This record gives sequence, C-alpha cells and structure tokens, in this order.
Amino acid sequence: MQSFQQLLDSFFSFPAYVMLPLIIFVLALIVRMSLRDAFLVGLRLGVGFAGVFIAFDFFVSNIEPAVEAIRVVRGLDFPVLDVGWPPLAAITWGSMIGPLSIPFVILLNVVMVSLKWTRTVYIDLWNIWHFALVGALLQAVTGSLWLGMAATLLIAAYTFITADFSGAYVEREMGLRSVSISPLSVVGLIPYATAMDRIWGSIPGIRSLNYNPEKQDGKIGLIGEPMVLGLVVGLALAVAGGYSLRDTLELAIHIGAVMFLLPKAAGLIGEGFAPLGDHLKVVLARRFGEDHELYFAMDTGVVMSHKSVMAAGLILMPVALALAFIVPGNRVLPLGDLPNLISVMALIVLVGRGNVIRAVLTGIPLVAGYLWIAGALAPLYTTLSAGTAVNLGTTREITAFTDGGNPVRFWVFHLFQGNIWAILVILPVAGMVWYAARHSGAARREAHSVR
Repeated sequence: MQSFQQLLDSFFSFPAYVMLPLIIFVLALIVRMSLRDAFLVGLRLGVGFAGVFIAFDFFVSNIEPAVEAIRVVRGLDFPVLDVGWPPLAAITWGSMIGPLSIPFVILLNVVMVSLKWTRTVYIDLWNIWHFALVGALLQAVTGSLWLGMAATLLIAAYTFITADFSGAYVEREMGLRSVSISPLSVVGLIPYATAMDRIWGSIPGIRSLNYNPEKQDGKIGLIGEPMVLGLVVGLALAVAGGYSLRDTLELAIHIGAVMFLLPKAAGLIGEGFAPLGDHLKVVLARRFGEDHELYFAMDTGVVMSHKSVMAAGLILMPVALALAFIVPGNRVLPLGDLPNLISVMALIVLVGRGNVIRAVLTGIPLVAGYLWIAGALAPLYTTLSAGTAVNLGTTREITAFTDGGNPVRFWVFHLFQGNIWAILVILPVAGMVWYAARHSGAARREAHSVR
C-alpha cells in the first residue's frame, strides 16, 4: 500500500499541463494521427493550459491580498477561514479512500462508455478527487469505507452524465467538438443552470435582458470589453481595501491584464484540440456510424477563452463578498476560493448562451448556498485535515468557499446518511436532470446543424 501511495504521489506530482498533453499525445497516436500532428496537438494543449494556470495564479496572487486588506481595514471577523480548493484536494488524496477510488472510477467510466450510458471518456484523472472527497467525508462520519466508496461512485456516474450535457454547450457556444468539462463543481450545476434559464426565460422584462460581450463587441461601449471590466473591479477592490494610489492602479491593471491573457491562453487549448476532435469524429463515424460520438473530459480552462465566462465570474466576486454580510448565519468570508467563481460559473454561462445577466442572477442564490454549506462543513474539513497531516498553519476552522460548499456533494453526503430532507429531494433532482438532458439534447442538435 505504501509503494502504491508513493507511485500515486509521484504521478500526481506532475502538473495537469504536463500530464494531460502526454495522455492526449498517446491518444492521438492510437487513433492514427501523424507523429507531427499528434505532437502539435499535445504541445498546444500543454502550453495553453500552462498559460491558463500561470495567468490564474497571478490573478489569485492579486485578489487574495486585496480581499484580506478589505477584511483588515473594515474590521471584519469571520470564524472560518476559506483556504481554497487545493487543501481539500490534498486532504482527499491523503485519505484512505482517495487513492483507492481511482481504479474503481476508471472501471466505472469504461463500463458506462461501453454500455453507451455516457459519451464521456474521463481522462482528467486529477479531478477524481472531486468524487473521492464525498467518500472521505462519509468514511470520517460513519466509519464505513464501502459506504464512502459507493457515494464516490454515485457522484462519479452523475458527473459522467452531466459532462455529456456540457459537451453540447461547449460545441454550440465555442465550436469545439468532442470536448466535455470534467470537474463535478462545474458540470454538476448544469441541471440547476437549465432550470434557472427556463425560469428567467419565462419572466417578462428579465427574458429580454442580454449582456453578452462575446457577441456584442463594440455595441455596448467599453463595458463590453473584459479588460475594462477587470480594470473596474480591480479599482473597486483596491479602494475598498484602502490601497494607496500606486497600489490601486497596479491592481486595476493587473486584473485587466488577466482578463485579456486568460482567454488568449485558453484559446490555444481549443486550437490545439480541434484537429484531434475532427479526426476522432471521422474515425468513430467510420467504425460505429455517424451517430456515435465520444467526448473527452477536460478541465474548465478550455472554455476560459469565452469573454462571457470571464465577465460573469469577475462580476460575481464583489457580489459574493457583499452576500457574506447578508446570508443569515454565514461564518465564511470568501478568500482562497473566490477566484474559482470564474470556473464554477463557466457552464452556467454557456447554458444561457453567454448572457452574463442571466448567469449572474443564477449565480446569486448559488453563492449564498456556497457560503452556508462551506460554513456548515468546516468542522469536518478541519478534522479531516488534522487526520491527514495537512498543515495549514492556522488554529481556525477551515473550508473552501466553492468546492467546500458544493451543493451536489452536500446532498450526496446527507443522502448516504439517510437524512430525510436529502431523500425527499431525490425526485426534484431527478426531474432537473431529466430536463437538463432534454435541454442539452436540443443544444447538441443545434450545434450539429451548423457543422
């Protein structure tokens, strides 16, 4: 077991932008792309993802001090510390169920693809931690490894199915074939997103509101440019944090630069994967017929070239800070996981055809839920971190605003403990998934009609 853990640690010591290009390169060779084309596909994906990570790290390094300055200057005191998603991933891989879940999840994916229960080939092995975290939580509470494993596999199956839905929206809005999104924290929200999109579309006044910087360049003035939006949000955060003039201008320019650079780097990912997607379409059609289509699950960076994705996430950041003061019983000030709003909102934006107004309206109750759930689970995350020797250098309770407050994981966690409220919402959740399947099916047909 120790040697397996060492092998696992060694494997995951490589960043995603190193692992994924190698996997894609091998896949491209398997489907008989030329060595040159396979190499370029892998290289472009690697460089694109590296660019996204570099730009996002720079973004986090600017946002976190600004939010901390706001907390200090305004005399705010929240008892739970938002440490972001990386410690939760470390806690998961350090648990018993984390490493053990990998072969089971891979086997489940192979079986579901073989039986045509899903179109998604889950190659993003790193993000298996999203599934295993609920298993680690359950094992800590119930003491049952197998109950935790069952919950892990259920949430994995749910992710494979909703990842299928994501592929339709990625192709419709971005023109990328054979790509689905991998993290539970993103695709798991699609049933909620489709339901809310239906609601907003039925309300007079709201249904006619549309702010889509991806499609309205030059038509809505400077605010249609994400760089300008980044500049404005940077200025607002700096002023709220009591920054000096020099630091205020630096922060504003830095956030504006990220809003320009992130989509450029993400665009290279799409450019790199497009030849492989086209090649796979031909190969699969020749062997299985025109109707057989597979998606390959990739991290959310692939859709960050969409201007509306960036805009919606950025707008929701100050909204989330404001909601932290309003949500009853909230104990968390968003900090480490605040920039992750760009990622978790991505599919909500694409479901709504890039309409930032609808995405933000959909995001407000979601953010409130994140705050409440992240605070409610903080004692358990803190206990798990101590049990796996993850040292965060604080005596406060810890959580992660978005990943620690994920509503799907929270529901499954309580469902497997037999809590009555979790059982009662099974039918509403099933209804939302059914509607999301129909909604994404329509999006898939629309995307195929313009090929």
